[in-house]
Amino acid sequence: MTANASPEQTPGNAKPKTTLLLPLILAGLMLALLFVALRTGDHQALPSALIGKPVPEFALAPIPNAQGENGPIPGLSSAAFKTGKVSILNVWATWCAPCVAEYPLLIELSQQGIPIYGIYYKDKPEAARRFLATHGNPFRAIGADESGFTAIDFGVYGVPETFVIDGDGKIAFRYPGPLSSDVINGKIMPAIKKAEQGAGGRS
Repeated sequence: MTANASPEQTPGNAKPKTTLLLPLILAGLMLALLFVALRTGDHQALPSALIGKPVPEFALAPIPNAQGENGPIPGLSSAAFKTGKVSILNVWATWCAPCVAEYPLLIELSQQGIPIYGIYYKDKPEAARRFLATHGNPFRAIGADESGFTAIDFGVYGVPETFVIDGDGKIAFRYPGPLSSDVINGKIMPAIKKAEQGAGGRS
């Protein structure tokens, strides 16, 4: 008598090895890119799949009782980026030392009339209120991302991260890592100018 074929030997159940290995290969490549970027300090080596795509749909509540020069600072939603104006989105937290270091540069950009919006990443409201009261507020709106899920939707690896958003609400440029004068002059401003060519000006 011939033994019954096992499930693994049944032709209908057989799966190509390449199909099974493909997810592992892709995951390995992503990890390799992340490792290289972290070891070399080349944050731009990190992949950014959202360039040219609309910002993820989101709606974040404001930081409770956070005040700016013109009163309460509003929360942030994806609708803020669909006004025809090029803008900057900065993901930050008070516990993040590089965020604190780059903060004066955000103030300078806001003083130039560039719309800047913030996602406040996994931090305490009272820390934000103290920080904003001490250092000023460059943001037109700040969304409190207590869970970190919105940052994940943006593909954020860690704070700070900065995005240039065109007037149609599409991500034009992403810079993971702390801003510097060289980064702003060499990367952020050229990205803003390029986005403005097809997305209108600033308010």
